[in-house]
Amino acid sequence: MSSAAAKRLGIAIGVVLVALLVVGLVQGAIGSAILHSDPLVPQPEIHLPPQPVFPASVRHKHLGYGTESSDDGEAQAEEDTGSGDHGESKGEHHSTPLDITDFAVTNTMLSTWVVSIIIILFFVLGARHRSLVPGRFQSVIETLFEGIINFSTGVLGSQMARKAFPVVATIFFFVLFNAWLGLLPVYQFLGFVDDHDLIKVHLLRPAGTDLNMPLALALVSFIFVEFWGFKAHGFGYLKKFVAIGSIFSKGLFQGLIDIFVGILEFISELIRVVSFTFRLFGNMTAGEILVVMITFLVPLVATNFVYGLELLVGLIQSVIFAGLTLVFLSVAVSHEEH
Repeated sequence: MSSAAAKRLGIAIGVVLVALLVVGLVQGAIGSAILHSDPLVPQPEIHLPPQPVFPASVRHKHLGYGTESSDDGEAQAEEDTGSGDHGESKGEHHSTPLDITDFAVTNTMLSTWVVSIIIILFFVLGARHRSLVPGRFQSVIETLFEGIINFSTGVLGSQMARKAFPVVATIFFFVLFNAWLGLLPVYQFLGFVDDHDLIKVHLLRPAGTDLNMPLALALVSFIFVEFWGFKAHGFGYLKKFVAIGSIFSKGLFQGLIDIFVGILEFISELIRVVSFTFRLFGNMTAGEILVVMITFLVPLVATNFVYGLELLVGLIQSVIFAGLTLVFLSVAVSHEEH
């Protein structure tokens, strides 16, 4: 393609993007409010708690379609939808929290399973046909592994980095794949609809927006660090938190200071779980809400800029989660009493 043809193609693409942006402004919620028309995208509903998708009876109960059992759950849902007994108007329903006795597969849980399968397939297929002269797929896998092992080596040293690599790499890829795959359109446009063809329960939802997933990863990181702390120092690792012996070896004043510092160390270890959890949960949930709201306010082209931002946020969060795990592990295994 000549430079002139490439230039004309670039101009044409730019014109199309500007036209789509103008259409999005006019047909979005902002333009529709000014022109007093219906927006192109219906007003979204933000559900912070994960929603049940299976079994159907629990999903219908969650949506307020009724609690009576039925062999045909979908028929029961349609009948209840038309009755108008569970909302302010006909066909309107409100989500209710699940009872502690309810067992259900939520959309975030299903998303976690799907992402886990994709991660396994990605690396298994990439390493299936190993060769000294790697192909493109194998080169990508080796580059990812080499990047993580080099990063870990810079923090822990080569020997400890190889021991920590399986857990740290799993955390990194799990956070990254959950964040990036959650941007696929199937997450937003696949679900269970009501009689107005509006999605009431999404089939898939990014696992990072469910507080349980970041909390589980934070606990894995916490237990992993403490395990290696005990393995490196034995029960002497507890001196980091309980420094009562300092009273006899260093005197009363210095001993009380060491005890106070030990209490602060213990609190900081526990706070790591909280900070890990809410950092990932907050960023993933905020990104999900931002994508939904921009799609509602200015659909079409404007959403692509948010997708680019979320790709960067997903990468940053995976690096932070894995990187902090490495840093805390380094502190645990190299801790010396001062």
